[in-house]
Amino acid sequence: MFVLVTGAAGGIGRAITAAVLAAGDEVVALDRVAPPHDPRVHHLPVDLIDEKATREAAAAACRHFEIAGIVHNAGAIRPALVADVDTADMLDLARLHLTAPLILLQSALPGMRARRFGRVVLISSRAVLGAATRTSYGATKAGMIGMVRTWALELAGHGITVNAIAPGPIGGTAMFHDVVPAGSEREARLAAAIPVGRLGKPEDVARAASFFLDPKADFVTGQTLFVCGGASVGSLTI
Repeated sequence: MFVLVTGAAGGIGRAITAAVLAAGDEVVALDRVAPPHDPRVHHLPVDLIDEKATREAAAAACRHFEIAGIVHNAGAIRPALVADVDTADMLDLARLHLTAPLILLQSALPGMRARRFGRVVLISSRAVLGAATRTSYGATKAGMIGMVRTWALELAGHGITVNAIAPGPIGGTAMFHDVVPAGSEREARLAAAIPVGRLGKPEDVARAASFFLDPKADFVTGQTLFVCGGASVGSLTI
């Protein structure tokens, strides 16, 4: 099947792309940056904050490929204490985290319904449970979970499952290390505060995505899986 993966060029998206390919499927990659060359990866360049460009890319993807799965992984943080939050950042992240996956699903939905099969996975965040400086990020990532639960109810009868993954701190990704420098004392303290004693890896999230994408996972929908090393059941200071 063809799986549409956003933010496929690096970090978690790159690991998800590798997992999809390993399962014998192909990837339609929506990203501003081209992923590593592979004939089974079909890149459509797009800035998902741009609604018009997103609609055009989604239409092109569904016109040329039978999209059976969607993994919306592209994200941004824009950290700020509440007194300093820029409403433009809130709107940008709403477009990226909420509007973009809605457009992608709406574009793929006719084909999924016709085939009576679909898999939708939204990458949310452990930050929905609360994290300082994450007003825009936490709010829009929490909104994803609300959409997942609603879509799961509406689409279950069409053979379409919808689930979310909420990663904790994932090392080796540009987004994480933009906030926490690689090799820093802060990174070491954070890893030590996670119950399993380490940062997550992109492959940890990819394995969860593979489960949700599996055609056999048809009795699991509307769920949020925290891939966080236990950080969602304790306190964590980033």
